[in-house]
Amino acid sequence: MSTASDLLRRVQGGEASASDYLGECRVAIQKYEPDVCAFAVVDRDLRAADTGQGLLQGVPIGVKDVIETEGLPTEFNSPLYLEHRAARDAACVAVLRAEGAFVLGKTATVEFASLGRLPATKNPYNLAHTPGGTSSGSAAAVATGMVPIALATQTGGSTIRPASFCGVAALKPTWGLVPVEGLKPYAASLDTITWMARSVEDLERVLRCFRPIEPEPDLPETLRIGFYRTAYWDHAETATREALRSTIEILEAHGAVVETIDGPENDSNLNRAQDTIMHAEGRPAYLAEYLQWPDGLHSNLRDEVENRMQISAAQLVDAYDYLATMRPEMERHMSGFDAWLTPAVPGEAPLGLESTGDAVFNRLWTGLHMPCVTLPGFRGPENLPVGIQLVAPRFRDRHLLAVAGFVEALIRAA
Repeated sequence: MSTASDLLRRVQGGEASASDYLGECRVAIQKYEPDVCAFAVVDRDLRAADTGQGLLQGVPIGVKDVIETEGLPTEFNSPLYLEHRAARDAACVAVLRAEGAFVLGKTATVEFASLGRLPATKNPYNLAHTPGGTSSGSAAAVATGMVPIALATQTGGSTIRPASFCGVAALKPTWGLVPVEGLKPYAASLDTITWMARSVEDLERVLRCFRPIEPEPDLPETLRIGFYRTAYWDHAETATREALRSTIEILEAHGAVVETIDGPENDSNLNRAQDTIMHAEGRPAYLAEYLQWPDGLHSNLRDEVENRMQISAAQLVDAYDYLATMRPEMERHMSGFDAWLTPAVPGEAPLGLESTGDAVFNRLWTGLHMPCVTLPGFRGPENLPVGIQLVAPRFRDRHLLAVAGFVEALIRAA
């Protein structure tokens, strides 16, 4: 299964065409989609062009079905929006189209990428296990080669978790780096456009499409990595602990310095603050649907609007203020490190499709607005993928991906 960068090199060398690659994706869709159910809709009439320029010229992509697309329905996996069609692309989709990408289909999602009904998507490594969520379809589509790149979102752990469960790479960029116009909001101060791919090189190619202000990174000869277990280490299962241990051994064997570090005082409240903000901001996010379709809105989403968690104004202000102070505090602890290594998921994808898994190792980074990368390369006792996570300070996305590319190469070689 080729990466997008592989495709572009083959096209530039005259060895293949964009139409050839689209054909490969269609073959994978025919083979895997009936069982995996990664897509809400596939554009069966799409034709790729071999002419033009752009960082993604001729690359077919998937787009999570909470991100609006012109020409294909955007239904949010909600019965309230059947056959809903947007007048134009979301800003992030428009950027990638301008760089030559083609939207092959809309990937399946948990309803509104939040708390509603689950998609039919299954983990391609074992159909009895969850693919994770809420970006379930994006992870499964990339894992099976149905598309090389898929847009996703993260408000809690909706990208890093399913990518880790399905064995693909993913980037949650710094909050605010990618435009969110055209995304159905859940929590405006947390919602982040993300993407998954089969290599770090592809993640970096997509990042460049969004014109980050950060200069081109220059890694030192000796990497210095902080190993941060987080305050939630007790949730880490043997599979994740072994993946992190192996990563540290690989890094140290190739000259990197890995130092176990502690986070700032009071870091055990990071997840709670993120959770408070997410649910409080979910109240206005679904208010219009609540008023228009009081009986049609999923009960979990009605609970958000009705504030069933009884979040007070004081609690919300405290959560905002706490995260605002913790962001620079965490970055002070990161000073002197090229990146931090940290758990991505508790372990393998859980058995069953009733839950998308636990975001315990993702919520804090989403709340801190920091960029995160998950890398595949490890398996647990059920032979399912287990990812690791690298994080960096805000707007150090290019540097983080440079470190991730180095780590990815070492893991693959090992």
